Parts: sequence; C-alpha cells; structure tokens
Amino acid sequence: QRHPNHARARLAYGSFLNDFKLEEEAKTHWEKARELDPKNPTPWNNLADYYSHRGPVRKAFQYLETAIKLNPFEPVYFRNLATLVFLFRKDAKEIYNLKDDEAVFRRSIDLYMRARRLDPDDFTLATDVAQVYYFLKPEVTDDPEESAEAADELADETLAAWDEALKLARTELDRQGVLIHQARVCIQYDRLTQAREHLKGVTNPALATLKNKLQRNLEEKEKQKATSPPAAEPAKVPPKSES
Repeated sequence: QRHPNHARARLAYGSFLNDFKLEEEAKTHWEKARELDPKNPTPWNNLADYYSHRGPVRKAFQYLETAIKLNPFEPVYFRNLATLVFLFRKDAKEIYNLKDDEAVFRRSIDLYMRARRLDPDDFTLATDVAQVYYFLKPEVTDDPEESAEAADELADETLAAWDEALKLARTELDRQGVLIHQARVCIQYDRLTQAREHLKGVTNPALATLKNKLQRNLEEKEKQKATSPPAAEPAKVPPKSES
C-alpha cells in the first residue's frame, strides 16, 4: 500500500497470493509488476503460467518467448515453453508453422535440450526429455529395411535419452525407475533380451507392480516371436543372359 510502484514487491505479493490459490488476484499484481518493470522476465514467466491454465493459451506462448528474450540463460523458461509446446500441440503447430505432431514433439525436445544445456545436472529435467520420445513414431516407408532402420535409430535415440537420465539418478529408486523405462522401450522395439536385462536390475518393492506388468508383456512378445513363421526371403531373380 505504501509503495504501489515497487515492482519486486508486486511480484512477491503476487506469488504469495498464488500460493493460496488466489490466481486472479496474483495475476493483477504480476501484470502491474510487468508494467512497472517490463525488462524483468519473472512476471512474464509467471503470467505465462496463469494464461496456460486460464487462457488465452497464445498469450502464454507470447509471454514465455518474451521471458526467454529477456533472460536466455534461465533453464526454467525453456522448460516451461517445452511443456507448453507439448501440451498445446494445435496452437504450437500454428504458431511455429509445424507440419504435424512429430514436428511438435521434436520442437518440444529441442526446447527441453536447451534447458538441459543450461542445467545439465537436473535429473527430473532429463526424464522430461526422455518422456517425450514415447510419442515419436518411426518413419514407415514402402521399403521394410528402411522402416526397420528408422525404428532402430529411434530406439537408440530414446534409450540414449534415458541413459542421460540414468547418469543423474539421485537415489536407487530413481535409478531403478529409469531401468523400468528402458525395459519398456526395449519391449516396444522388440529388443527383448535387452529388456530382460534391464528388468533384472529392478528389485525395489515400490516398482514391483510395474515390473510384473512389463514382465508379462515381455513374455507375451517372446511367445509371439517363438510361434511366428520366419520371414520369407525375397525371391532370387536369375540374371539375364546377354544376347
């Protein structure tokens, strides 16, 4: 009340109100802080969070882009924008002129990776990146070999992302949680022996339900593989004799 034009006081009071779920009141103070100190990226970021929940969503994109321009060294802003792109795919496609969901997911991964370069030791951030890979699909072409190669490349890329998370695991539960994800990826891409090896390392009772579910999926895939007829070899065309 005594210092209505103190931008940082407005910003702090808005955050205080937001903690008590008084979002509209918080927004009022953040908007005032933004007006008083437009070069401070924090109110832009906070307001982007508000608009991502209340709309208009496009304002959230705009405000986060502004926060990043004002401070391109803050990983939280890139992380928030990556999440926004992932969640609001239709808007992201239109705003960034992206042709399909695959391009949206790649944009999200790129933003997460920019955040990671600024904060390389954050385990949760590394898992955020790896999680997006679940939504990518390998390219399918008329050539089975090309399709298989594309699937292998995506599997390698996905497992590499989880390897990065594994290096940063803070606890044994974190580490085994990553093994669960790696086993799931291996099952998805028919790397069944590798999946079984990952599951062997999961011993924490808290992960028993997930482990048992994956083991059932793994055994089902192994049975399918054992009973499937071998792929037919392509017919050999005899060489033409020269006249």
